[in-house]
Amino acid sequence: MSADPAPEKACPVAPVVDVVFSRWTTPILWVLHYEGPQRFVELQRRITTITPKVLTERLRQLERDGLITRTYYPEVPPRVVYEISELGSSLAPLFAALADWSVNLGKVDQARRAYDTEKQTGRKR
Repeated sequence: MSADPAPEKACPVAPVVDVVFSRWTTPILWVLHYEGPQRFVELQRRITTITPKVLTERLRQLERDGLITRTYYPEVPPRVVYEISELGSSLAPLFAALADWSVNLGKVDQARRAYDTEKQTGRKR
């Protein structure tokens, strides 16, 4: 029996992580889920550290993946609204579980400090 080197065989959540947890995907989906439909500038104001170029790229990828929808309104001036799709909304329980887990971030910080101290001093904990 040979081992299959494909990461999705070793860890079936790896492809999910690739789709959902790229650098800007999670904040975009979070805003669209909790704040509702948004125009480009509204998303940019809510996610202040993202550049317009990267936001455009991520929105296109999310639309391609079926996680958001883009609605174009042929008005003067034209209006485009982004909204989380039904598929994207199905991630809500996952986001809620991660938000619940975030209470552990203090423990992560403690572990990091202890690790860094150990590496600097050469002493074991």
